[in-house]
Amino acid sequence: MPDVETEDRAGQARLLDAAIRKASWRLLPFFCILYLINYIDRVNIGFGALTMNRALGLSPVEYGVGAGLFFAGYVAFQVPSNLLLHEVGARRWIGWSMVVWGVVSMAMSVIQGIPSYYSVRFLLGVAEAGFFPGVVYYLVQWFPDANRARIISIFMVGQPASSAIGGPISTYILAHADGALGLQGWQWLFVLEGLPAILFGLCCFWVMTDRPALAGWLHADERTVLQRTVDRDRERAEGVRKYGVLDGLANIRVVLLCLVFYLVVTSIYGSVFWVPQIVNTFGVSTVAVGFIVAIPYLAASIISVLWSFHSDRTGERFWHVAIPAFTSGVGFLIAATWSGHPVVTVIGLSAACVGMYSVLPVFWTLPTSFLTGRAVAGAVAFITSFGNLSGIFTPPVVGWIRQTTGGFSAAMYGMACTCLAAGLLTFVCRSVHRGRAASVPA
Repeated sequence: MPDVETEDRAGQARLLDAAIRKASWRLLPFFCILYLINYIDRVNIGFGALTMNRALGLSPVEYGVGAGLFFAGYVAFQVPSNLLLHEVGARRWIGWSMVVWGVVSMAMSVIQGIPSYYSVRFLLGVAEAGFFPGVVYYLVQWFPDANRARIISIFMVGQPASSAIGGPISTYILAHADGALGLQGWQWLFVLEGLPAILFGLCCFWVMTDRPALAGWLHADERTVLQRTVDRDRERAEGVRKYGVLDGLANIRVVLLCLVFYLVVTSIYGSVFWVPQIVNTFGVSTVAVGFIVAIPYLAASIISVLWSFHSDRTGERFWHVAIPAFTSGVGFLIAATWSGHPVVTVIGLSAACVGMYSVLPVFWTLPTSFLTGRAVAGAVAFITSFGNLSGIFTPPVVGWIRQTTGGFSAAMYGMACTCLAAGLLTFVCRSVHRGRAASVPA
C-alpha cells in the first residue's frame, strides 16, 4: 500500500513549489523594476555630471561631496525607517517612499548651485532610506530560507542593471534632449528618470501583499503551506535564540557583517559615481560612454544571479561571499595597473563589477539565517546604514584623488584593497558563525 505520510509530504511540497512559483512571478519582476528605478535615481548623477558639473561650475571634490551627502541622509534615517516599516507594513511604507523620492529626484533638475545641490542630494537619501532594507525584510516574510539567495539575487539584479540599462538611456537623454523646452540635457535626465518612481510607487498598493496569509491571488491551501513554511523557518531560528532589536544589533556576527558590507560598499560607491568619467577619458562620445559603461554592469547582472543560484543549490554561503570579493579586488588591480589601455580597463572593471555584485545577494542571506522578526528589520537596516557610511566619504575622496593626481588609478588600487580585505574578513565571520552554531545544544 502507498505510504500515506510520504504522499502527504509530496503533496505539500508540490503546493509549496506552486506557491513560491506564483509569488516569484508576481513579486520579483516588480521588485526588480523598483530596484532598477531606485538605483538609477541614486547614481544617475554620475552620468549627469558629464555636463552638469560644467554647467554649475562644480569641481571634482564638490561633485563628490554632493554624491556622498545622499548617504548622510540615507544612513541617518535608515534604522528608524525600517523599524517603522515593521509596524505599518511594507506595502504602504515602500509605496509612499517611492512617491516621495521620485519628487525629490525630479527636484534635481532645478538646482542652481552648491547649496541646492547638496540639499537635494541629502533629501534624496532620506527619502530612499527605508527602501532596500524594507524589501529585504519583505522578501524574508515571503520566501523560505532554502530559496532566499536566488530570490534576493533576482531582486538585486536591478542594482547592476541600473547602470547597464540606465547608462545608455541617461547618455541618450543628455545628448538628445538638451535644449528642449529651455532645459539642458542634465535637467531632463532628472525629470524623466524621477517620474517612474512616482508611478511605480502608486502601483505598490495594488501589487504588494504584506504576507502570504493575506494573498488573495494564491489558493487557500497555497497560502497556508507557504505561510507555515516561512513561519517554521522563523521558529527554527528563534529556537536557537530569539533576538530582540538590541540583541540583534549587538550580536558579534552582525558586527562582523557590518565590516564586510562596509568594505564591499566602499568599492561600489568608490566606482559607480565615477565610472562614466573614467570611460569619458577614453575620448569617446557622450552616447558611447553610456554603452561602454553598460558592459561591466551587464556582465554583473547575469553572473550574480547564476552565482546565487549556485549558492542555493550547494547550501554554502561564506565561500560564495569571499570568492567574488577576491575577484573584485583582482579586477580593480587590473583596471588600475593598465588604466591607459581602454580595453584592459574595461575588462578589469567588468571583473570588479561581477565580483562586487555577486557578493551582495548571498551576503544578505547571512543575517536572516540567525535573526528573526524585529531583530531582522533592525539588523538589516543597521548593516545597510553602517556600510553606507562609506558612501558619505568615498566619493569625495575619489574626487580629491582625481583632482590631485589627474587620474583614477590610485583610487582603484584603494578599492582593490577593500575588496581583498572583505574576502579575508568573511572567513573570520565563517569561523565565528560555526563556533556559535556548535555551542547550541542539540
